[in-house]
Amino acid sequence: MQTVVKKVPGIVIAGLRGGSGKTIISLGITAAWKNSGIRVSPFKKGPDYIDAGWLSKAAGRPCYNLDTFLCRPDVVQNSYYLHSNDSDIAVVEGNRGLFDGIDIDGSTSTSELAKLLDLPVLLVLDCTKSTRTMAALLMGCVQFDPDVRICGVVLNQVAGKRHEDKVRANIERFCNIPVFGAIPKLAAKDFPERHMGLVTSEEHSFSEKAIEAAMTVAKKNIDLDLLYETITSQEDQTPSFDGMPTAGQIAVSRKNDPVTIGVIRDSAFQFYYPDNLEALKNLGADILFLSPLKEERIPAVHAIYMGGGFPETHAPQLAQNQAFRDNLKVLSRKGLPIYAECGGLIYLGDSIRLSDIEYPMTGILPIRFGLSEKPQGHGYTRVHVANDNPFYKKGETLKGHEFRYSKVLSIDYQDHEMAFRMERGKGILEKKDGFFKDNTFGTYTHIHALGSVSWAPSLVDKARAYKAALMDHDSL
Repeated sequence: MQTVVKKVPGIVIAGLRGGSGKTIISLGITAAWKNSGIRVSPFKKGPDYIDAGWLSKAAGRPCYNLDTFLCRPDVVQNSYYLHSNDSDIAVVEGNRGLFDGIDIDGSTSTSELAKLLDLPVLLVLDCTKSTRTMAALLMGCVQFDPDVRICGVVLNQVAGKRHEDKVRANIERFCNIPVFGAIPKLAAKDFPERHMGLVTSEEHSFSEKAIEAAMTVAKKNIDLDLLYETITSQEDQTPSFDGMPTAGQIAVSRKNDPVTIGVIRDSAFQFYYPDNLEALKNLGADILFLSPLKEERIPAVHAIYMGGGFPETHAPQLAQNQAFRDNLKVLSRKGLPIYAECGGLIYLGDSIRLSDIEYPMTGILPIRFGLSEKPQGHGYTRVHVANDNPFYKKGETLKGHEFRYSKVLSIDYQDHEMAFRMERGKGILEKKDGFFKDNTFGTYTHIHALGSVSWAPSLVDKARAYKAALMDHDSL
């Protein structure tokens, strides 16, 4: 049965490069519209967790990632339609430059996503030490791909009124594209990029202040009413899609056998796609959030999912909570299914070394980690499942991404304990990833449940098997 969903008006906010200011402008526009009573659905193009976390906070609702490398184009479309259907407008923040993708054809670029969703683009122009050249750059973008609808621009890093007037005059004369606003140079202290997206209890007041600052900047410097009117006056369309874009197209009957999956989520482990948690719920899993920063014991769960984050910034606290570490190790040895990504992988290891101090972790996997000043793995991954393992079928190919500063100082493993062979990306070492023992699995590759559709059913099936084994044991 085909479900018809109305397409909500939306805007893709893009830049000419990474670091052009589109995140702060996206946050400001989203927060300002929400503050005025407009229901805004936020989206982030690409696999980024951090920007998505801030957009979610600005909009007061989950931010979903739209990624045509991780997921099929039709799945990306359906996700956009479904998750914006109850809103007035959608804001999609791009990544890197407008036309930047993984190949010369611009595949996976922000421009290709804008065309896929048939959305207009608001281009953020960093005008640092430039005037007339900005018109030339904008004209080049317009002509480079005429199918990309650039509906307007916002000038950023403007040095003053005289600078703004010169750039505006050139764009209006040569490009005939409206300038919706001009943002002055902002103090970096108001928006420290390192912590964007890590909304913890300790940082709660700061994050609220940062969102409010972005909103004030947008209200003061962008014609938000005109921008909203321009977007919503675009020709409406009514697309349709078949079913719900959830992993596995879950049968309702499976929900009659619920399981509880513990999700490690706190200021150390923050990186989860909403789609991943929703996929588990759609399969009949109850989600119970846990924290090794606050709790000493793990309550009754049938599986554990550990996402990424910054465990290195919380290493002393994680090391100090020996009770939780020991409890998790005991459960792992008893066969509790545990799936961990990136930061979660570090927590499964023996230790992490920071500034000549070794902080003990759980010791479930025999790996010692350290930290580098530069990224040790960065970008999309493609993995081949080369060995039998608890969660994936041998022969599968999965797409994901990795972004890490951690490095392996030492490791003790046998080849058959590494599930993945990296066709793209670095992995744990020597193009291998997916280290597992018993039912515990750790990987540097982050996956998206709508692209890696076997992940959620596998984790829930493992949880059900563990639950059944517990019940059999209790009945003896």
